[in-house]
Amino acid sequence: MKMFTLKKLSYYSFLTLIISMGFISCKKTETVDPNLSNLRVTNISPTLGTYNVYLNETLLNTAALPFAGSTSYTTRTSGNYTLKFTTATSTEGILTKALNLTASTNQSFYLINKPAALEVLALTDDLTISSTDKAYIRFINLAPDASAMDLVKTGSTNSYATGKPYKSASGFIAVDPGTFTLDLKETSSGTVKAVSENSSFAAGYHYDVIAGGLVSPANDTERPLSLRVIQIK
Repeated sequence: MKMFTLKKLSYYSFLTLIISMGFISCKKTETVDPNLSNLRVTNISPTLGTYNVYLNETLLNTAALPFAGSTSYTTRTSGNYTLKFTTATSTEGILTKALNLTASTNQSFYLINKPAALEVLALTDDLTISSTDKAYIRFINLAPDASAMDLVKTGSTNSYATGKPYKSASGFIAVDPGTFTLDLKETSSGTVKAVSENSSFAAGYHYDVIAGGLVSPANDTERPLSLRVIQIK
C-alpha cells in the first residue's frame, strides 16, 4: 500500500512538473501586439482655460486639463482617429484633428497657441534609450511669441538644448537624476526669461521640459512665460 502511494505521488509530481514547464514555455513566447500605439495629450495653450479631449468621442481625461495638464498614455490599435477638444463645460468641439496612429510607437499631442488660433503639435516619443542610472529630458518651445530659446541648468555653462524656435523640440537628453534649477534663456541675448526651481528628475524616467505661456501677456487671462516639467507616463 505504501509503495502504491509513493508511485501515485511520483506520477502526479511528474505530471505537475510537465504542466508547469508547458506553462512557463507559453509565457516566454508571449509578445506585445505590434499593432498597438500609445498616445498622450498635453494642454499648453497659454490661457486660464481648461479643456476636455476626446479620441473618437471617448473622453481621455478624468478632469479638464489646465495649463500644463497632461493625460497618461492610452493604448489603441494603430489606424486613423479623430482628436477633439472641448471646453470644460461643453461637448461641442472647438478644435478637431485627424490622427494616424502608427503601430508600435508612442506619440504626444500638444494643444498650443491662443484660443482664437488653437492647433495641435504632434511629436513621436522615442523611449527606447533608457537607463536605471540616468533621467531623460526633452526641451520643447511652445511659447507663441517667444524667439529661439535655450535650456540650461542654473550655474552651468553647458546647455541641454540651444536655439529652439516656437514649435520645435530637442531629442531626449540624458541627465544625472536629482533636483536642480533650470533656466530658460533667449538664444540671441543669453537673457534668462524664466526659471524652474526644484525640478526633480528620477532615474529611468523621461520628461518634457516645456517653455509655455507668453512673453507679453495681453491681460490677466493669458499666462506669462514659464518652464513646466512634465513626467511622461
